Amino acid sequence: MSKEIFYTRLADNNLILGHRLSEWCGHGPELEQDIALINVALDLIGQARNLYIQLGELKGVSEDEIAYKRDAHAFYNFLICELENGHFGTTMMRQFLFDAYHNFLLEQLTKSEDDFLKTYALKSIKEVRYHLEHSKKWVLRLGDGTQESHDKMQEALNLLWPYALEFLAFDKIDEQFLDTDKLEKSWHRSVKEIIDEATLNIPENTWPQKGGKKGNHTEHLGYILADMQFLQRAYPDAQNW
Repeated sequence: MSKEIFYTRLADNNLILGHRLSEWCGHGPELEQDIALINVALDLIGQARNLYIQLGELKGVSEDEIAYKRDAHAFYNFLICELENGHFGTTMMRQFLFDAYHNFLLEQLTKSEDDFLKTYALKSIKEVRYHLEHSKKWVLRLGDGTQESHDKMQEALNLLWPYALEFLAFDKIDEQFLDTDKLEKSWHRSVKEIIDEATLNIPENTWPQKGGKKGNHTEHLGYILADMQFLQRAYPDAQNW
């Protein structure tokens, strides 16, 4: 059961964040970034599929059953993944905070005793390293850019930081698969280095926003699922003719 929950958390983070990023299609600030964001979204959704397929084999159901037929309380993604995109700077700040965590998590899983997780991580980390380089570049460019871009990035960091702290809300399930102390220290060190270089300030005395890992979500997830699951809910198990 712990294995299924851990797999589901990983998959749900990728699916929900990938869906959010897909909303940038046709709305990016420039064509290159429009394409880049959609490519990241596709990578994350592809990673989610690999996990759902494995979960389906464990549970005896299809990947679509898991992705499209669960209600919000049965999703275990971080709250930060379901938040609205906001402006481009907010999206890139969210992506950087998540990418840094995702990168160190996958680094640990490449040495996992769980054969599936090890294979999954070895394949996925190549994509996530690109994601991190891309989001890091934009945090630096906008944070240490004009006064306006700097102010917008600081506002984004102030908004997102309490949600990012949910990455570090580890429980006994996480401890079965991860060195949580090492992951926390690596994430904090990496994020602080880039935030400092971007001339931004990490908010102090911030109360973590959490609950997503246990199925307690913001109103935003309901809207995502209403959009994402509509076809399957309206026409259950429909197939192409």
